[in-house]
Amino acid sequence: MKHLRALTVALVAAGCLSLAQAQSVRPEIGKPLQQAGELLRAGKGREALAKVREAEAVGGKSAHEQFLVDRMKGSAAQRAGDNATAAQAFEAAFASGKLSGAEQAQVAESLAFAYSQTGNNAKAQQWVSKAQSLGANSASLKQLQSYLQSQSGDYGAIAKDAAAAVSAAEQAGRRPDEGDLLRLADAYQRLNNSAAQIATLEKLVAHYPKKDYWAALLGRLPRKAGFSDRFALDVMRLKLATGNLAKTDEYMEMAQLALQAGYAAEGKAIVDKGFAAGALGTGAEAERHKRLQALAVKQDAEVRAGLDKEIASAKAERTGDALVQVGTVAVSLGRAEQGADLIQQGITKGGLKRPEDAKLRLGQALMQSPKTRAKGVQVLRSVQGTDGAADVARLSAVALAQ
Repeated sequence: MKHLRALTVALVAAGCLSLAQAQSVRPEIGKPLQQAGELLRAGKGREALAKVREAEAVGGKSAHEQFLVDRMKGSAAQRAGDNATAAQAFEAAFASGKLSGAEQAQVAESLAFAYSQTGNNAKAQQWVSKAQSLGANSASLKQLQSYLQSQSGDYGAIAKDAAAAVSAAEQAGRRPDEGDLLRLADAYQRLNNSAAQIATLEKLVAHYPKKDYWAALLGRLPRKAGFSDRFALDVMRLKLATGNLAKTDEYMEMAQLALQAGYAAEGKAIVDKGFAAGALGTGAEAERHKRLQALAVKQDAEVRAGLDKEIASAKAERTGDALVQVGTVAVSLGRAEQGADLIQQGITKGGLKRPEDAKLRLGQALMQSPKTRAKGVQVLRSVQGTDGAADVARLSAVALAQ
């Protein structure tokens, strides 16, 4: 009896059995199970499995003793890499009806991983679902579920699960998990749902503003249905702001777009950045780059010299479009406060051809100064439309605030 009490204490201390369980185990079964538990804690799966087999070889086991053997056998086999044995043992332990609610979830999760390792994805998915129904919600289980769904090609299910996880986080006031957003974006891409993919990428850059995520989003944005070519320069600006403008042709394109739009100072600044980065001024096109630089310098000087005249002319116009344009030019010259005021005058005057574009330009101007940045974000978030203005406004609010 003294030996049995000592064994009971050892089994409980080893963490492999509860007090009630240990008290009902014969020593010839309990002792090797205790040793197996200690070996498992030391990371020795094969040795632990060998000890479990000693207990398993004892005849006349009660249903409770068999359950304890199966429970330990599953853990030892899984640690030893014998997933087929682990699955068989865990299935038997689960079927015994002796597991508590928390243990059922744990064993179901273990079964899901064991079956996935044997290549039985159908059984693995069954146990993933069972584990989740029992309350299991670990990050590793979610990753396994995503893997199994991708292997089956069920991207609709992946999108549904990931969207639910993102929505739950948002409703709880939490930042969505990065992995859930990535799974959702990938699923939408495979489902050819471009609009939903772009919307998900927007959430990614808002919560996890990594250069690669911005690159993925900005590469797809111009291809969004209804997106207007007149926002090509804005896309390039966002690329520059997020570190995704690097190629020679990108610097050339952005500079040319700025010059064509009347923003000579911006065009000159882009050319200068290109030369400083080594993207311009070298190679077979070096002379062309220098000519563009000279043109930008010339136009910048002309715009600066004629700005006051342009402002006076714009104020005399019947509608506010000219004021919005000259205000945007002033912003490009570094006169953000003056530019914002002129754009606002244009909006107030009214008669605008594209009022949402004007709000976009006002918001971008206000974002240039820390004093008016909060107001700028508010204005940008109010921009509406389906032609790209609202998209550029939302992304500008995110990029310029980061």
